[in-house]
Amino acid sequence: MVFQSYALYPQMTVEKNLSFGLRVAGLPKAEIAKRIANAADILQIGPLLQRKPGALSGGQRQRVAIGRALVRDVDVFLFDEPLSNLDAKLRSELRVEIKRLHHKLANTMIYVTHDQIEALTLADRIAVMKGGLIQQLDEPLTIYNKPRNLFVASFIGSPSMNFLKGEIGEKDGKPVFRIADLDISLENYVAQEPLQPGRSVIFGFRPEHIAISDQPGVAGRSCRAVVDLDEPMGADSLVWLKVAGKAISVRVDSGRRYQNGEIVHLTFDPALASLFDSPDRRPYLANLMEY
Repeated sequence: MVFQSYALYPQMTVEKNLSFGLRVAGLPKAEIAKRIANAADILQIGPLLQRKPGALSGGQRQRVAIGRALVRDVDVFLFDEPLSNLDAKLRSELRVEIKRLHHKLANTMIYVTHDQIEALTLADRIAVMKGGLIQQLDEPLTIYNKPRNLFVASFIGSPSMNFLKGEIGEKDGKPVFRIADLDISLENYVAQEPLQPGRSVIFGFRPEHIAISDQPGVAGRSCRAVVDLDEPMGADSLVWLKVAGKAISVRVDSGRRYQNGEIVHLTFDPALASLFDSPDRRPYLANLMEY
């Protein structure tokens, strides 16, 4: 098990910390030395073996904590928010190291985290939990693109999924999502149940799943919006807009800047959206697979 607080013995060197559990278990010295050398090589902490924890950086201490679990040669590792005490740069670096370690060892790793980025980048499968109950258990991209309920949809993603509350309508014999005087076509939406006109729903869509343009798009998939805020983020920008009086965010290329109050047009792809049953937030109409 790898703890959030490292839990290293301050009076012992790195080598002694790594070997403590093995010495208590009564393993031969030669086997202990072999395991320590192997772990030190994998985690690149060979030069640190004779130092004490007080002489190490946060990232180095966490490597030692991982190494202490690694030398036990177990089938299952449990990581309990191991990167929470590190700064953003170190977290990013150690995420890569842990993923490499997982690929190299091919052991089962159970990783507990509140950081969705860690979950999405590290996991083969994610269990999203709330109140002690699993809300969704699936592959990272499935959870991101097809959230099972409103909690998962709002929790996974930064910024989170946009939500508009409206109802199912009908136009020219085809289903639409209706909010105020805006109708968005649902013709390509794959629903589990018939889209019943008049049913109250929540329309969810990711910021990167919306196209923004200066000109109107295809009728029924485009709407007018007013720019509220342009938030540059480096490689891309986040544009906050008002649609039918509601605030939504759109991820755009950073090469184009938008001014407050500017009129733009948004185009939606219904196939990338999610519909949630409004009264109890179940994915009554969601294009998802149930358990």
